[in-house]
Amino acid sequence: MQHKRKKWVVIIVALLVVVLSLPPVWSRVIYHSKEVYRTVKYWIKPPSEAVFVPSTNHNVFGATSTLAATPSDRYTPQPTADPAGIPTQITPEATLPPTPTLALTPLPSSVLLTGILCEPQLMNNCGPATLSMYLSYYDWGKDQLTAAAVLKPNAKDVNVNPYEIVNFVNENTDLSALWRYGGDLATIRTLLNAGFPVMIEKSFEPFTLRDEGWMGHYNLVVGYDDKRQSLTVQDSYLLNYAPWGGKISQELWDTFIGFDFSYSELEQAWRSFNYVFIVVYPPEKENEVLNALGPLAADEEACRIAYERAMQETSALTGVRDQYFAWFNAGTSSVCLEDYSTAASAFDTAFGIYPEIAQDSRPYRILWYETGPYPAYYHTGRYEDVISLASQTLGHMAEPVLEESYYWRAVSYNALGNQPRAITDLRTSLEYHPGYAPSIDLLKQLGVTP
Repeated sequence: MQHKRKKWVVIIVALLVVVLSLPPVWSRVIYHSKEVYRTVKYWIKPPSEAVFVPSTNHNVFGATSTLAATPSDRYTPQPTADPAGIPTQITPEATLPPTPTLALTPLPSSVLLTGILCEPQLMNNCGPATLSMYLSYYDWGKDQLTAAAVLKPNAKDVNVNPYEIVNFVNENTDLSALWRYGGDLATIRTLLNAGFPVMIEKSFEPFTLRDEGWMGHYNLVVGYDDKRQSLTVQDSYLLNYAPWGGKISQELWDTFIGFDFSYSELEQAWRSFNYVFIVVYPPEKENEVLNALGPLAADEEACRIAYERAMQETSALTGVRDQYFAWFNAGTSSVCLEDYSTAASAFDTAFGIYPEIAQDSRPYRILWYETGPYPAYYHTGRYEDVISLASQTLGHMAEPVLEESYYWRAVSYNALGNQPRAITDLRTSLEYHPGYAPSIDLLKQLGVTP
């Protein structure tokens, strides 16, 4: 009898091993085990408790570096140890210019662009999924997995930046794309009327049993209605939780018009990302896009308008979290303008406000998506602040997967003369984002094989 029991135990164990080894099953086991780990870690060490405190000695430029240090395609400044090399500061008294006339004739009261194929996102895949939906408007014929293979070759990557999305379109499709800060509802309405959907990045606080809190999220804006004061968007996350449970006919997918958000609701969520937006278009229609953008057509002017709007909001907004985002946006826009001194001061103010935000409302994921403080502190010689901020950001993640944080910590270590630590961080960044060009370039400059 005992022999039979042992035999059955061996058979059951063998069957379990076989079942668990099946890729669909094993992937789910891994996923849920990581979710349990994350839940326990965040319960023991809530990331919202972490508060970054900038250093008080902000005028020390004791170390230099000859490495180019920016992963963005928007600007390519060189690090400097000379305070005189920092661009002239923008006056903080700047006010928002009058809203420009974006069309010679009044716009219609409503517009809805159709022909977009809906695509519920996979885990942490809103960037590729939203881009895939956008490209379907131009009959791309592929899906989010194709986009993700390039945008985030490591599925653990939690974010795709706007410039990466634009680069993907320009380098991997027959279409063109651009991105700008400082968008507004008038710009969205004008672009929609010209026939161009608009991809935006905004805050998102989904209601879940685990109370995920604040995070970043992409939406594709496809319509507006002035009478209802609402925008229509395609939301890759909400598509998974629609009444039909994500299982509907292709015909219904093809005709689903989207989700409605009020002007005020969407604009407040959009503020979290400095009103950034992406436009994809056929190359032959570039002039139409630029005309629709008006003053935002010029990249530098868009950054200046975004800065001026942020500074106005620092005075006009009363909520603590809104104040935090306004000052953070002022810093982001100043980095865009290569005015790192102003940027660093704005980020210092934002981080000073952060502890005043209720702990359950703190946007602790902000450095997952917005990396402006790194170049601001780096280019003003505040290398220790870069290292401290990057280490805190990585240390409070369930899994430290941010290639940008490793990259900026690396260049700061290098500036302080610690090349071994720099090389380690650069190689780690490539583990989480294979092919990440900034890290590869810096390793080559250091004479190291990536």
